[in-house]
Amino acid sequence: MRPAIKVGLSTASVYPMRTEAAFEYAVKLGYDGVELMVWGESVSQNIDAVAKLSRRYQMPVLSVHAPCLLISQRVWGANPIAKLDRSVRAAEKLGAQTVVVHPPFRWQRRYGEGFSEQVAHLEASRDVLVAVENMFPFRADRFFRAEQLKERMRRRGGGPGPGISAFAPSYDPLDGNHAHYTLDLSHTATAGTDALDMARRMGSGLVHLHLCDGTGLPADEHLTPGRGNQPVVEVCEMLAGGDFAGHVVLEVSTSTARSAHERGAMLAESLQFARTHLLR
Repeated sequence: MRPAIKVGLSTASVYPMRTEAAFEYAVKLGYDGVELMVWGESVSQNIDAVAKLSRRYQMPVLSVHAPCLLISQRVWGANPIAKLDRSVRAAEKLGAQTVVVHPPFRWQRRYGEGFSEQVAHLEASRDVLVAVENMFPFRADRFFRAEQLKERMRRRGGGPGPGISAFAPSYDPLDGNHAHYTLDLSHTATAGTDALDMARRMGSGLVHLHLCDGTGLPADEHLTPGRGNQPVVEVCEMLAGGDFAGHVVLEVSTSTARSAHERGAMLAESLQFARTHLLR
């Protein structure tokens, strides 16, 4: 009998609460581990502190999300090459299987030119998978006004217009040359991408799933799975029925929760959805 797929909770799922809250919810609700989102919150950047939380709550860190969001461009410095290397070393230290990273932004030219080679080198030299995540065109992203992005792209030689891809070579990681991928089901909704087709195209390279949902709004929604229009059930069943040996992480937004109880209910609902549809 194949082992059950481990289900983790992203520390981003408790925002605006702090990293430790994710460990608390994960233990209370019965998650198998957490994914560390490295971003502005100080504890998330301190790997020794995260390791202490993991030991205190007896909750493993399954994966590390590199600080590559627009809002974390200055976390761990401004050099994205060094930040990806540091993320892989952090994952090794925490015993995490996977580092999640976005494709480079177009204005990160040196990083983009060597990105595939850096990812391949890190995977060859470290015992960590570097899984490149599917993204979406920027239209009205909640973290960055579209007109600001267009102006930055114009100054640096990018094309104008709505729906522009800020990523190189594109927001579809399969346009690059990578061995491993993360599939995010909120990003497929925002991009208008066929999630099942993308999962099939990723094939055995699909080693990490961000389980969430979306309705196709320009903003990245990260809804509780089942509350949008993405084929979340079908994707889970595909993984459960195949040879998937990676992790499924709930990366859902609970920022609208009006109380700890309501946030807990959203995270419990997400976990129950995953357990039900990932059953082997």
